[in-house]
Amino acid sequence: MKFSSKMDKLGSAIFAELKARKDALTARGISPIDLSVGSPDRPPAPHILQALKEEVADPGNYVYAISDLPELLEAVKGWYKVRFGVELDPAAEITSLIGSQDGLAHISLTIVDPGDVVLVPDPGYPIFSAGPAIAGAELVKMPMLEENGFLIDFDSIDPADAKRAKFMIVSYPNNPVTALATDEFYRDLIDFAKKYDIVVLHDNAYCELVFDGYRVGSFLSYPGAMDVGVEFNSLSKTYNMAGCRIGFAIGNREVIKNLKIMKSNIDYGIFLPIQKAGIAALTGPQDTVRETALAYQNRRDVLINGLNEIGWPIEKPRATMFVWAKIPEKFDSSMNFVLQLIENTGVLVTPGISFGDRGEGFVRMALVQNEDLMREAIDRIDASGILR
Repeated sequence: MKFSSKMDKLGSAIFAELKARKDALTARGISPIDLSVGSPDRPPAPHILQALKEEVADPGNYVYAISDLPELLEAVKGWYKVRFGVELDPAAEITSLIGSQDGLAHISLTIVDPGDVVLVPDPGYPIFSAGPAIAGAELVKMPMLEENGFLIDFDSIDPADAKRAKFMIVSYPNNPVTALATDEFYRDLIDFAKKYDIVVLHDNAYCELVFDGYRVGSFLSYPGAMDVGVEFNSLSKTYNMAGCRIGFAIGNREVIKNLKIMKSNIDYGIFLPIQKAGIAALTGPQDTVRETALAYQNRRDVLINGLNEIGWPIEKPRATMFVWAKIPEKFDSSMNFVLQLIENTGVLVTPGISFGDRGEGFVRMALVQNEDLMREAIDRIDASGILR
């Protein structure tokens, strides 16, 4: 059998390796502590679960959804107005997604032809590169460097690449590096996009998981943003609805229109009970949103304080559900460190190299275990001597 050459550009070798190692630990009777995958472990709020239960029991909800419920679009409009002060036309500037990964995977097919240039962050969440690669784009990496606070330096982008680029992907608060962007950054981003006629795709999935009194906004709240791009948002992390697969693309009318056309040829919309649970999430009580952020903040404090005490110095992230940490100096690669960490402690983290070449020398840890397991992970790492 022969397969598409596109498959050569896709891969899950590192994650498959981590899964195999985890299974091997379990087979040996060792209980792994998995900090590698960013899957929320907290449940949705009771009013969301109740809405889902009621709607799942309605036999009329098992038809093709085809399109978004008007009430869902109105709920997104209202949430963006209250949260960010952004005014939206629900009919033309919002479309639902079967999770934001769905949109990030398919939107490239609406913008690029094979050989077109796309600017992607390095390190970056894998779908940022995989989506354009599936569409046959030429990827140009935008370095996210620690010395720049992991903010993209637009002056470092080759003008020749910028002139050829069809779109660029940006995400703050950022997965995996956890950085926040400044007002000046967003103004420069919009100016850069207008100068080179580039569509901006901004992933804002972690806008509510922000700590220590910080608060972030929306790319769309900056003047000119609606002219150049769209924002992706999701109910996965904010409302602990990751398995429900519901998110949104919001912004520029032409981009949204074409994404809707593409999706109409790919899927039949989101299961109606999930749409109605999404409405309940966006329009119902919001206290659990802050509780979720505080839970991750407390886990962060336990993990970082403990690792610092045993000799692994790491700065506290101000956002997301992740920690981005330099590997101990005695290790020559992130993958080598991760494999030894698993073997010696049973603790799983993700090697930075899986997020791009400039992720080498780092690991990502997901704050998806309770505080007791965080403490156990610290004790195992300390007892193993791997840091000494």
